[in-house]
Amino acid sequence: MKVAVVGGGLAGIAAALACADQGASVTLFEARRQLGGATFSIERNGHLVDNGQHVALRCCDAYLAFLRRLGSEHLLEMQPRLRIPVLFGEGRRTELRRSNLPAPLHLAGALLRYQPLSCRERVSALLAANALRRLDPGDAKLDERTFGEWLREHGQSDRAIAALWDLVVLPTLNLRSEEASLALAVKVFRTGLLDTRDGADIGVPAVPLSRLHHDSALAALEAAGVDVRLGARVRHLDDVSDHDAVIVAVPHTAVESLLPGLVDVAGLGTSPIVNVHVHFDRRVLHEPFAATIDSPLQWIFDRTASSGVQEGQLVSVSVSSAREEHLLSVAELEERFVPELRRLLPDASGARVLDVAVTHEPQATFAAVPGTGRLRPGPVTKLDRVFLAGSWTDTGWPATMEGAVRSGNAAAKAAAR
Repeated sequence: MKVAVVGGGLAGIAAALACADQGASVTLFEARRQLGGATFSIERNGHLVDNGQHVALRCCDAYLAFLRRLGSEHLLEMQPRLRIPVLFGEGRRTELRRSNLPAPLHLAGALLRYQPLSCRERVSALLAANALRRLDPGDAKLDERTFGEWLREHGQSDRAIAALWDLVVLPTLNLRSEEASLALAVKVFRTGLLDTRDGADIGVPAVPLSRLHHDSALAALEAAGVDVRLGARVRHLDDVSDHDAVIVAVPHTAVESLLPGLVDVAGLGTSPIVNVHVHFDRRVLHEPFAATIDSPLQWIFDRTASSGVQEGQLVSVSVSSAREEHLLSVAELEERFVPELRRLLPDASGARVLDVAVTHEPQATFAAVPGTGRLRPGPVTKLDRVFLAGSWTDTGWPATMEGAVRSGNAAAKAAAR
């Protein structure tokens, strides 16, 4: 069986490997010169900067198995136990840390000690989390309303939503709770935080994404006998008509041009992400990463060692649902974010900025709003030899690396059948 995989992102790589493992003759076509899709690195002043700060959770079974298949799992540094430093105010900080108690008690202590909320808000958050555990993310009715609406019905204040719930919703759904689908929010919180004790332990790449994904994937694909063609754009199905099956693993914004009239994804929309990479002349962030509240920074990461920076520290700011930020220039973003870094990180007040770089992803993910579920197609199309993969397809997960890998595996199974 000859299989063409169109697109070399995580979904395409997973699909190609799965098909090859089943004995198919696979050709992978990628328009760019680098595998990895939305996870890639660019060279900047002699070091590599990732386009975005992609992390994995311990509950991401398919993605972690994918890294093992690539031989790069050791390049993902997984926390032994969930611990999120949270910065707020003038140099103030707190933590969200799980205990070793069974779920859901593992987070009770962290919520009851969470300083940005009042005592009443902390207790209310515990009650809401318990109610969230009783919801089924597969219930189609949950996709008809927003998570913010549900939170308010369960006693969550504006402060609690902004300082606690959005801390998780923004980086996982790329929207705020007020806009995000309740169904996808339930999936995130139940799978990651509430159903198991260790599901939300965070893994951060210890190397640039190009090494974690592109280099290791290229070696694994070639070892599996996959014909990898980089810089090879497929513009029409006729370009791969000599194959028995075709797996289209491109972003939803590109699928219409390749499969006109076959898949209706216009309603999925897009949501942007912006990353601002600030190179200081000294160490200013003393954690691998930290979340922020009452600040436009959202999440910040120390990417010094992973990027190969030899002097000072490279701090990367990740901004989800960046509708305003993705329209700003580098100078405007520097003017907005560097003072915030100095305000939240005391050691940054006297540090000199050596460089500022910005990576824009204006169509980073689909917009995970209510109604999204019925718009996401499965791997099977109306054409009996054409299949779909991508984090935007119906995986039950939001647009994450886990969802991308799951979609590639599902498309390979469908093609085999």
